[in-house]
Amino acid sequence: MTNNTRKKAIIIGSGVAGLATAIRLSVQGFEVTVFEKNSEPGGKLTAFNENGFHFDKGPSLFTQPQNLEEIFALAGEKLSDHFQYKSCEIHCNYFYETGERIRAYSDPEKFAAELQSNFGESTDQVKKYLSASKKLYNSIATVFLNHSLHKWNTWLHKRFFKAFSALKLSYLTKSLHAYNAGFFTNKKTVQLFDRYATYNGSNPYKAPAMLSVIPHLEYNEGGFYAEGGMIEITNALYALALRCKVDFRFDTEVNTIIVVDDKAVGVLVNNENVDADVIVSDADVFYVYKNLLNDPYQAGQILQQERSSSALIFYWGINQSFPELGLHNIFFSEDYKKEFEHIFSIKQLYKDPTVYINITSKENPTHAPQGCENWFVMINVPADKELDWTSLAEKAKKNILTKLRRNFGTNIEELIVSETILTPENIDQQTGSYLGSLYGTSSNSVMSAFLRHPNFSRRISNLYFCGGSVHPGGGIPLCLKSAAIVADLIKKKN
Repeated sequence: MTNNTRKKAIIIGSGVAGLATAIRLSVQGFEVTVFEKNSEPGGKLTAFNENGFHFDKGPSLFTQPQNLEEIFALAGEKLSDHFQYKSCEIHCNYFYETGERIRAYSDPEKFAAELQSNFGESTDQVKKYLSASKKLYNSIATVFLNHSLHKWNTWLHKRFFKAFSALKLSYLTKSLHAYNAGFFTNKKTVQLFDRYATYNGSNPYKAPAMLSVIPHLEYNEGGFYAEGGMIEITNALYALALRCKVDFRFDTEVNTIIVVDDKAVGVLVNNENVDADVIVSDADVFYVYKNLLNDPYQAGQILQQERSSSALIFYWGINQSFPELGLHNIFFSEDYKKEFEHIFSIKQLYKDPTVYINITSKENPTHAPQGCENWFVMINVPADKELDWTSLAEKAKKNILTKLRRNFGTNIEELIVSETILTPENIDQQTGSYLGSLYGTSSNSVMSAFLRHPNFSRRISNLYFCGGSVHPGGGIPLCLKSAAIVADLIKKKN
């Protein structure tokens, strides 16, 4: 394409999927403009500083760096020149109410030995589980995650026939919990592996055993720490997009997607029509149909699917150091099943929540004043902005502090010198994620993956979708894969 004939692409939202899509389309030759209603890029993947403490605001786990490496390679650059990361020796420290502690080593051999020593699990059985997870990913998940499930030519390709031949019935007929319970003898080990359903906001007692693929990403491929914090992923992608001549319009909210004769032709921004040949939305797909397309029927169809869980997060500056904690830490609920019943059925907070604590100052001491730590404290909660989150946050804080005091024998409340709170209502307001749902829809049924919205509109040509609320799902790796799928669909059409 010459400069005079370059097609124009508009991206709505600058989350990681929007940033990645913008870069890919620019490389394809499009003139790309990104409209972002907030004052900075990143969507949920942002950061802030308070009283000398640095906090990554959203996602805290980094896996599959090859997704980033691919984007930089497409732009003719090396990721390592702009972004550094390192392997984590221990993925997570797990604490149980009965006093046990498990170090989830990245080395499968050491991890298996840890479970054998503490819970009496067979090391061979642990390695067998991780091997099955790897096989499931390599034979099936890669096909489903890297291609649109809503195009006939995808299903007719020989790779899909090969993938289906490797699919075990138990992955579809059993819940993740039932599958894990069939593998391990100790309920605490089962609980540890059940936790991976929360990686896409789901309930392990309902979600299919297909989710047993998730541990593969940590134990077989590896978990990593992004040097400088997770915000550096956003910073690296944003800087690359600028070098690719992507135009960003911050503090600029798209009001309407303009459709003429079932074709997306532009957007309405600040009472001005901005024309485009291609429009890609990185916003929650429900929000798009309800607010940008004024299509209440399609919006209602999306809500027929169960929303994923949300999060209640406390960002605490702690005036003490805890050597027994690491980068990632989990304090399990004593009754995991009841906790998920409260989240998905009762729609209330459970009195004994599972508590996740991320402390980046363990890896980067500059993220907290000397002798202090920056605690990102999160519990899973229902996606619902109609609840009284002010009072619920106060109640949750008391329950969390009580739980931590049982485990540490220390009054953590006395050590909090800085506090910021993020509720589902805040998440909805700041990111457009309906009801604060972190991953759009849950994966609490066998058909969930197939019911996720496609990466394109079936009715409106030239309109595409990326990000966590559409195929293949939420989380940084899948959001980056959605960008690749969208860019490929557009390339084939143009």
